[in-house]
Order: sequence, then C-alpha cells, then structure tokens
Amino acid sequence: MSATVCNHDGLTGGRPASLDRSTLHREPSELDAYLEKKCDVAAEDAVPEAVPLHCEDDFPDGGLQAWLVVVGAMCVTFSTFGYVNTWGAFQEYYENVMLPDSSPSTIAWIGSIQYSLVFLPALVVGRLFDLGHFRYPLSAATVLMVVCTFLTAECTQYWQFLLCQGFGIGLSSGIIFGPTMGIVAHWFKKKRSTALGVIACGSSVGGTAFPIAFRNLSVSVGFKWTMRIFGFILLCSLGAANILLKRRLPPTHVSGGLLNLKQFRMPAYSVYTASGFVAFLGLYTVLTYIDASAPSQGVTGDLPFYLISIANVGSGFGRLASGFAADRVGPLTVMTPFTLLAGVLTFIWPFVRGYSLIPVAIIYGASSGAFAGLLAAPMMAFGDTADVGRRTGMFMTILSFGALAGPPISGAINTASGGYKAVGVYAGSSIMLASAMLFTSRYLVLGGIRGKI
Repeated sequence: MSATVCNHDGLTGGRPASLDRSTLHREPSELDAYLEKKCDVAAEDAVPEAVPLHCEDDFPDGGLQAWLVVVGAMCVTFSTFGYVNTWGAFQEYYENVMLPDSSPSTIAWIGSIQYSLVFLPALVVGRLFDLGHFRYPLSAATVLMVVCTFLTAECTQYWQFLLCQGFGIGLSSGIIFGPTMGIVAHWFKKKRSTALGVIACGSSVGGTAFPIAFRNLSVSVGFKWTMRIFGFILLCSLGAANILLKRRLPPTHVSGGLLNLKQFRMPAYSVYTASGFVAFLGLYTVLTYIDASAPSQGVTGDLPFYLISIANVGSGFGRLASGFAADRVGPLTVMTPFTLLAGVLTFIWPFVRGYSLIPVAIIYGASSGAFAGLLAAPMMAFGDTADVGRRTGMFMTILSFGALAGPPISGAINTASGGYKAVGVYAGSSIMLASAMLFTSRYLVLGGIRGKI
C-alpha cells in the first residue's frame, strides 16, 4: 500500500495531523486521499509567520546520482564564484598595466558589478527553476560566459572591460549560479549543509587557482593568451556542469508571480535578508584590495600577487568545516560567530605589516568562507522546497545591491583618506553589524538563544 506522506521541510510549523483508528480501516485509495487532504489543510491553516508544509517523497541525502550533482555544482562554483573572486588580482593588474589612468574606485566598479550580478539574476532564474526551466538558461549562460572571457582578451579601454568582464561575465555567472542551490535542495535535506560546504569548496579551488594562473600566465604568455586559456578552462568546467546537474522533483506551480512578498511577513526571513545586504557592503573589500594594499604595508616581492590565493585556501577550509558543523548545530549557529570574526579581521587588515598579512588572509578567508558557503542554507529552511527558487532569488537580489556598492565605496574612502585604515573601519563595521543581525534572525526563529538552526 502506498500513501503520500506529509513531511516538514522547515524550521517551524505544527505536528503532522494524527489519524484516528477508523482511518486505518479505509481502503488504500481512500487513505491516500485522506492524507493528501490533511496535508493541504495543514498548509492552508499555517499562520503567515510559520514555515509552510510540503508533501513530497524522502530525500536521497546521498547515492551516486546525488553526489554527481554535487560535483556538477562544484564545477559551477569553481567557474562563477571562483572566477569572480579572482578580481583582486585583476584589480591590481589593471591599476598598474591595463588602465593606469583610471582611479582604483573606478576600476573597482568592474569587479563590484561582477559580484552583484552573481546574485542579481537569481530572482528571475530562481522562479524559472521552480517552473521547470533550468537546462536552456544554463546552456545559454555557459556560452555567454565563455565568449565574454575570450572577448576580454581583446579589450583595451575601460568601457570594454566594464561591458565584457563586468556585465557579461557577471550576468552569465548569476544565471548559472542562481538555480544551483535549488537543485541541491532537491537531493539533500539532513546532509544539506554538508553538501553546500563541499560545493562551496569549488569556489575556493577556483579562487586559489585562477589568481596564481593569472600571475604566471600574464608574465609568460601575456594578457591576451591568459584570458584565452581561462576561456578554455571555463568551457571544460561548465561543460561538465551542464552534463551532471539534474533536477529530481517535478516542476511546481506555486501561486503568484515573480515575487512572494508574503514571505517578508516572517520576521526571521526579513532580518536575514537585510543581513545579507549589510554583510556584502564590506565582505568583498579585503578580497578586492588586499593585493593592492600589500606594498604599502611593507610586503615586497611576488607575495602580494598570491595573497588572494592564500585567502581562498583558507576559505576552502572554512567552507568545508562549516558545512559539516552546520548539519549538527545549524547553519545560522555557525555563520554568526564566523561572520563576527570576519569583521574583526577586516578591522585588523590595514594595520598589519609585512608577512603578518599571511595569517590575516588565511583566517579572513576561513571566516568569510563559512558565511558565503552557508549563505543559502537558512534560506531553504525558511519555507517550502516548492518555492525555494523564488524565495532564495528575492534574498540574493537584495544582497546583490550590497555587493555592487561595497567595493566602490571602499575605493572612494581609500582615495579620500589616502590609505586603507578608514576602509577597514567601514567594511569591518558593516560585517559586524551583519553578524548582529544574523543573531537576531536566529533568535526570532528559536524564540531564545538555545536550539539548532
């Protein structure tokens, strides 16, 4: 006898409706209908602040197909976040070689547009994902990203870099990355944070490898062939992602359009969304400017060119460890102290001199990586899996404006103050405020400070 089971895929909500003894003597078809009706009634009766219920089969939480999806998602984070997180190396190179007549703040707009567009398209592609449209946007964005990388090799003027690298690569990265976290929600539940931590390691691998490759290739084969080689690497990694990523659950037709504004009736969701915006006002500052600031902090030789890679090595450890820990104590419980630590390291960064920048880069990478790696984990738990794409899309679209504004604001502060100390104070304050908001969101869900979330 088969029956539809009503599962809870969220943090709150009432217990499953119990069945009376007479129910057990019904015919199978009647029992199925009864259970389905109970699920529908439970979902309709939920208060606005409660997380909705969702009726679906059990999650695999493992197996060959599920882990192949994880590998495909790692290829995505390698090619999107890993590639975009290389911007600090590009920033330093453009300031000194390609665009010496442009100010650091002006050049930083290229990177900040990249950062923001990784998140901004999530509102549209997340909704398309919920409706079953995933394969074609992924393929089209893959082509766009590879083409824009090859075109960047031919750029010589600021507006050309802004168009190809800022808008082209940024937009394609966002279309590719947006639905990837939704696919993970199809395959994992109990081990979801672990899967997200493993996936996030792809970003660290890319963020480590691309800057080192850029530094060495730009010297040996020149800028043009460096970008062409990057294009071929992306063609391979994104080609693998197109093959391995696969939906498990059928498309859903949740009522409403592009937005689900009722979600903001849940205070925890609203505070968490605001924390993402505030965090990204400062989170990318160190990754953008640590290479450029190193010479003024007494770092000589080739080391400044490798600080981004060093930070991304630390990020890999932070992402992986935080994923395992989050499955045991909850993602917000892990994210909050690590985000606070990232804020402290951002304060410290401009005051450190010489080789002391190495441990700062490693610890900052680990702490910021824990935040970035678990970014989507609480979002998927704030509601029903059927609406995860739209809900996560609204969140990422809002935080994208923080990612857009953060590096240029830091660059303007640097220009106005003539150094990076005021930059560290600004960015560190933003990140620490975000940590307080994460704690508030956790408190609102649990109704106290104890509990797993």
